[in-house]
Amino acid sequence: MVQFAVDTPEAEGPLTLGQDNMIRCLRHDEPSHMNKQATWTIPATADLPRSLAALRTLAERHAALRTVFPGPADRQPERQRVRSAGEFTVRMIELEDGEDPAECAERYCWDGRRQAFELAADFPLRFGLITRHGIPVLLAVVICHAQLDGVATGLLFQEWLTLAAGGTLSAPTAPTPIEVAEQEQSSSGQRRTRAALRHWEHILADQPSAVFADDRIGPNDTQLPTLGVRSTAGAAALARAAQRTGASNSAVLLACYAALAAHRAARTTVVMAALSANRHRPGLADHIGTLAQDALLAVDTDCPDLDTLIGRTQAQALSGYWHATFDAERIWQLIEDVAHRRGARFARHVVVNDLSATVPDAVAATRPDPPTDPDLAWYPAEPTPTRLMLNIWRTAGCLEFTLHTHPDVLDREETELFAHALLRLLDLAGRRTVRLGPDGELAALTGLPVGRRDKANWQQIGTNWIDLDAVADLLRAALGARDVEVRWEGGELTAEVDTGGRTITPEQAHAAVMAALPGHDTAMAPHRYVLSCHSDSDSSSGSGGSGGSGSGRD
Repeated sequence: MVQFAVDTPEAEGPLTLGQDNMIRCLRHDEPSHMNKQATWTIPATADLPRSLAALRTLAERHAALRTVFPGPADRQPERQRVRSAGEFTVRMIELEDGEDPAECAERYCWDGRRQAFELAADFPLRFGLITRHGIPVLLAVVICHAQLDGVATGLLFQEWLTLAAGGTLSAPTAPTPIEVAEQEQSSSGQRRTRAALRHWEHILADQPSAVFADDRIGPNDTQLPTLGVRSTAGAAALARAAQRTGASNSAVLLACYAALAAHRAARTTVVMAALSANRHRPGLADHIGTLAQDALLAVDTDCPDLDTLIGRTQAQALSGYWHATFDAERIWQLIEDVAHRRGARFARHVVVNDLSATVPDAVAATRPDPPTDPDLAWYPAEPTPTRLMLNIWRTAGCLEFTLHTHPDVLDREETELFAHALLRLLDLAGRRTVRLGPDGELAALTGLPVGRRDKANWQQIGTNWIDLDAVADLLRAALGARDVEVRWEGGELTAEVDTGGRTITPEQAHAAVMAALPGHDTAMAPHRYVLSCHSDSDSSSGSGGSGGSGSGRD
């Protein structure tokens, strides 16, 4: 048990928008998905007392590590409290003869990730100090996302390396979480959150609700396999492409990723969520806390060439990042409101998470080069509520990323094709302009499958592609209906439903359909319901039952 104490008194204040957002996610999702993990190397000069002292210093330096969220576990907290003293536990794990420290750290982290943090009381880091013959060799860390995001964890890692090696640190200059919350609630902060709401509404209301809509897409499954990719040639190609186009590494990668996602989806607009996208705000680059909120981007890939798309993507990313500080409750209400207006629910199909700033350069430089280039390795499936996700871990020296792919979008063989296509596109982008469009180079360059809508029942309704068979399946599931017929006529989606003897109104039918809509990404709620309630006895005698017709939504 390690105790900590500071001279400043206990403080209390409102939640930051990032804290509020992540606590909502923590209360909704499985702990193993929301809790994060890291493995911290041990400096050669760090013995056990110095290691424990370094951890105590981190706790005393940063208010976020001394923060708890008072209130019942079944309610969203409204306040944060910064303690002036407390304690945390470091579990000592002695290695068996021949035991691999990395495997031991992975086991400790996986066990720790599955246990929820008690937000009102727990220290936000769980430490497993792995030793051999009493000497520290590795530190396994489980992180509560309510207090720390990926960048903050990376900053702590850098400080740990300095402290554990016997070095000293200057006093922190970034604002504390309470100071961030106060700025967010100021007049300028409120203007920013209102602007973010308008940005999100524009995309949610006007752009495709689902990127992938084709014959292969079925119900979502959040357990997605993970492909890890490492390539030194890819890093060199990315650097050349960024220099040639004058764009950032991030913009080049995003543009290539968007181009390939659009190619697979057989559409031109890719709505993309970029995670932890608001570190751009002044003074927050070194903030120890959780700022993790999504940026929402709508990237139009209908460009003559990749250079144009890179510039367009960089502009869209900057706009998305600027509008990535929001009131999570209002955003979720907006998502619900737009879903009811459109009859189609936003599906978070394409996600990117740039974590390259979370790994210190000094640590990345110690990693050996991949045995082959590119080096591809498959990892166990993880709970990932999306269809396609790119995690960027490193861009300098060696490009390292992971791909989480839903089998309906890309199977394992196709995922490897996607990875090779991304590297090939980066290589070309570093040397010349790459043609896009119907007569462009992507098809020959990638070998990726293209989304096919060969069934006769596909209809484009607004910006969405809708499968009328999927709509009928949705109605059967939501209403327990016996007979369903769906048709698209005169700009209106109409459903004729036999409710099997139950009398319900169109409004009730629509409410049930909307409640069942999540996960039915290629369906939407009808504009109009024509309801009949034939009982089994009515059907057997051939007589008709009572019914109703009406619109379930505006």
